[in-house]
Amino acid sequence: MYIDTSKSIQREKIYTRHLLRETYREGGKIKHRTIANLSGLPDKVIAAMKLALRHKDNLSVLVDVNGIEMKQGMRIGAVFCLKVLADRLGLMKALGTDQQGKLALWQVMARIINQGSRLSAVRLAESHAACDIMGFNAFNEDHLYANLAWLSKNQEVIEKRLFKHRYGAAPPRLFLYDVTSSYLEGMCNAFGAFGYNRDGKKGKQQIVVGLLTAHDGAPVSVRVFTGNTQDPKTVADQISALVNRFGVKDVVFVGDRGMLKQPQIDVLNDHRFHYITAITKAQIQKLINDGSFQMSLFDEDLGEVEIDGVRYIFRRNPQRVDELSASRTDKLKNLQRLLDKQNLYLAGHPRAKVEVAIKKVTEYAKKLKLHDWITVTVDERHLEIHFDREGCEQAAQLDGCYVLKTDLPATEDSARVIHQRYKDLAQVEWAFRTFKRGHLEIRPTFVQSEESTRGHVLVIMLAYLLERELSGYWRDLNITVAEGIDELSSLRGVEIAIGDATCQKVPRPADLNEKLLRLADVRLPVVLPLRKVHVATRKKLATERKRK
Repeated sequence: MYIDTSKSIQREKIYTRHLLRETYREGGKIKHRTIANLSGLPDKVIAAMKLALRHKDNLSVLVDVNGIEMKQGMRIGAVFCLKVLADRLGLMKALGTDQQGKLALWQVMARIINQGSRLSAVRLAESHAACDIMGFNAFNEDHLYANLAWLSKNQEVIEKRLFKHRYGAAPPRLFLYDVTSSYLEGMCNAFGAFGYNRDGKKGKQQIVVGLLTAHDGAPVSVRVFTGNTQDPKTVADQISALVNRFGVKDVVFVGDRGMLKQPQIDVLNDHRFHYITAITKAQIQKLINDGSFQMSLFDEDLGEVEIDGVRYIFRRNPQRVDELSASRTDKLKNLQRLLDKQNLYLAGHPRAKVEVAIKKVTEYAKKLKLHDWITVTVDERHLEIHFDREGCEQAAQLDGCYVLKTDLPATEDSARVIHQRYKDLAQVEWAFRTFKRGHLEIRPTFVQSEESTRGHVLVIMLAYLLERELSGYWRDLNITVAEGIDELSSLRGVEIAIGDATCQKVPRPADLNEKLLRLADVRLPVVLPLRKVHVATRKKLATERKRK
């Protein structure tokens, strides 16, 4: 690798061009390719880079050169790797190359490197070579919060550009959709409300997040709703996105049970979209009572019936039957333990009220969802449980049974294909696990306004795009993405100063770093500019403002 310098005269003016180039062999012939145009750099920087390249295999000789100083540089590996991936996936093009686009990309990359607030992202930029690699102008924490509002305002454009880059003129036909909730600390978020809390956090407000992905699990759109929004009411917004933003036709929309009810199916039909969903146990029982199909048809193998143009595909999962049976047995044992404990307490405390003990046992049975088959009686201050075994066995008939519902013609997709397409929803569930409890951690949500919350969630979705790509590259290394990013973050540059000129020499990666970069098809540059761009936290900003 070398710097090719040439001069040309045009209209009596002399122009100097500096190109960073490398030599390689292909088919027995020596060829050259240009890596970067360095013409805009000062002459002193070019001289320093040439010197560093000349001695790249033995930097120790530079110690003997008068006026040369070397010291540890900034972290390079993680930022450069993520930047290359962002460019490869079209994320850089979707966000744009102006300051706002670069700030947005840095927020995405910072979320992968070390999850936290905007303050955390600023601190990362002070130790990682983000400004040098991405070409930042000066920024601070306030700029990142303002950038969230910019992301919210431009979300539709960004998602549309990404969709076009990924699929071009051949968009996917099948889309997966699901929702989740994320609890909040505090009461000030604009979307915060009390609703069905999937996290099991009582007394916590939450937001609802809807994620739309393509058939392969790659996210294409994300939306934030108030915390008390019911799942079906989020569907219309995603259908609108498919029609108006992405312009797709002849779509198959896959949603979880309870997601696609008749009003949502009617909207899909209006756009001539097809659907795949599941029905609830109450709906299964109704179809059985109506004679649409019999319990005897449920088997480990898939079965199918068609009613009024709607196909119902049913199956009984034997593994799930065993799990539910064992769970029900454990619940009865736990309830019996509580009953024995209450009887022991009543026997040792003559003034204790029997009604209180009955209430405790009854409420626990309700919590375990056994109250329909449990009756608590009293015989001289001794509690007993009466179990309606016949009613329990009747309810257990549907253990492991599930029914899928679709309007796709049997001539297009078989029952087995429909079944597999519904199971693909697990990819959205995996994305939510990564969003909430995995590498990206949507919580804690350090924002309050609608615009900032939308921007924050969009950052999470875009970060998942990169995280998902890295996971595919590194799947054979038996290493998580978080561990791989931490390893790449350990790769630092060497800052070389020759008088007033400075540059950053990039060392050759070794061992695990070399494997991580090679599998991701990322080649580090030999040198980087050292721009010395200033970033600041709010605390530093306040100090600087006082000085002014």
